[in-house]
Amino acid sequence: MKVIKAGAKIPADVQGAFITVGNFDGVHLGHRQILQKLIREAARAGRKALLVTFDPHPKMILHPERRPFYLLTTLEEKLILLEELGLDAVILISFSLGYAGTTAESFVVDFLWRDLQVRKLFIGHDYKFGRKKEGNADVLAAYGKQLGFEVCVIDAVSAGDSIVSSTKIREAILAGGVETAAALLGRPYNVSGPVVKGQGRGASLGFPTANIKPEKELLPARGVYAAMVKLEGASYRAVLNIGINPTFGESSLTLEVHLLDFHSDLYGKVLDVQFIKRLREERKFSGPEELIGEMIKDREAAQVILAPLSA
Repeated sequence: MKVIKAGAKIPADVQGAFITVGNFDGVHLGHRQILQKLIREAARAGRKALLVTFDPHPKMILHPERRPFYLLTTLEEKLILLEELGLDAVILISFSLGYAGTTAESFVVDFLWRDLQVRKLFIGHDYKFGRKKEGNADVLAAYGKQLGFEVCVIDAVSAGDSIVSSTKIREAILAGGVETAAALLGRPYNVSGPVVKGQGRGASLGFPTANIKPEKELLPARGVYAAMVKLEGASYRAVLNIGINPTFGESSLTLEVHLLDFHSDLYGKVLDVQFIKRLREERKFSGPEELIGEMIKDREAAQVILAPLSA
């Protein structure tokens, strides 16, 4: 998959492509519906399948006061997921306050039509674009008729009783509903990060843990989770705690993971944690003995839940 930065010369072999446009944060089931249809139809027509997306996410530029900012995927993760789906190319537009002033007309006429020579455009049912979100499906259809490209509008995707959206997935994660998030994403929500020095208290309790410095700001609600951890191409079962260790009077939020099948030093390594199920909320215990008893129960519960995933 080619990754092309906006402003660079557009390769001739991706001009005349079938295109979709959007942030695609999470590359969730709704996004996949659009992308898979795009890829299938492009292949049938002998065209390239191309995504135009933005980095950083426009809301980070337009609303910098809204922090923390919750992204489901880092740019690197998003590009990996897009390549796995079979896209031919991605154009990365560097989003800025200046770019935010681009009119809908300029985006369609100057960029999609003149520069990319779009032949068919695939968009979600609620897609809006351009300065002050002045562009929508009707605007695109009118330009398509005038200039000579097709517009395909994809309906919303449901999973159970929920319409799939990045917002609903974020809300589920923040509430600890990692199973709901996984159902909407089409995969478990993940957080990666390097292992950093911690208090070392887990080892003294018989449960050595790795402290992870997360690369994302979006973390599930405080509590204990059954998780799978990817490390150097292998997967391991794990129990993970997100919290402030109230039993010991601490106040800093930590993400600590205890691997069930791995006993070597993890310091400095990068772990990719996949959240499978929330086991319980964070609680304050009377002391180490009560905490250890609960941790044993957590480990046993995680072993049962994760057994099918590690077979």
